Amino acid sequence: MIAELGKYTLFMYQVLKWPERWRVFWRQLMDEVDKLVLRSIPIVILISIFMGAVTSIQTAYNLTNPFIPMTMVGFTTATSSILEFSPTIISLILAGKVGSRIASEIGSMRINEQIDALEVMGINSSNFLLLPKLTAIVFFNPFIILISMFSAIVGGYIVAHLTGLYSPADYITGIRIDFKVFNIVYAMIKTVVFAFIISSVSGFMGYFVKGGATGLGKASTQAVVWSSIIIIIFNLILTQLLLS
Repeated sequence: MIAELGKYTLFMYQVLKWPERWRVFWRQLMDEVDKLVLRSIPIVILISIFMGAVTSIQTAYNLTNPFIPMTMVGFTTATSSILEFSPTIISLILAGKVGSRIASEIGSMRINEQIDALEVMGINSSNFLLLPKLTAIVFFNPFIILISMFSAIVGGYIVAHLTGLYSPADYITGIRIDFKVFNIVYAMIKTVVFAFIISSVSGFMGYFVKGGATGLGKASTQAVVWSSIIIIIFNLILTQLLLS
């Protein structure tokens, strides 16, 4: 594990160097934003709406004490979505969707010896292949998480209209109760860290893949597994540092 950590550190040292050709970098960046970010928005919205709806229903179902107002449904849904659901759960989902794509794309280039061809031409292949992906995810994933937060809250609002478990007015009032801007900042910090983990770990797994199709499939699986494990660990660390 120590050897792999050192290997990862040296790999990231090469990845984070200045691009050799900025025009090529910007063209790649726009392409990666489309493939890795924009195409993830529909599934994020769908999952967030249903999870917000489920959270609202479960909260309303458990409010059996008459002294607890129904405004707590909106407060609980908004707070849980902002603090944990959107930044962490959605990042875990993106680790499976985006991480596996990065690992398989770079891994297939390694198997087809395209990376070796880049090295022969004197190009920093790790920087050329991974930096646009890493930049796209780190800088644009926070917008996806903001969309997820809004979608989850909308999901709870839809439940208020469809089920009648609580009134829309109580729900909106609950959202406004004790709203803290720092919760958004906290979520964005976690999102940036998680985005870096997803892109860097997946790129590392794909770049050093060995074998044929079997090795590529193994690398894609390992990218998702290790990204998820590291995200969970850093979620605890960041929560302790930022909220304690």
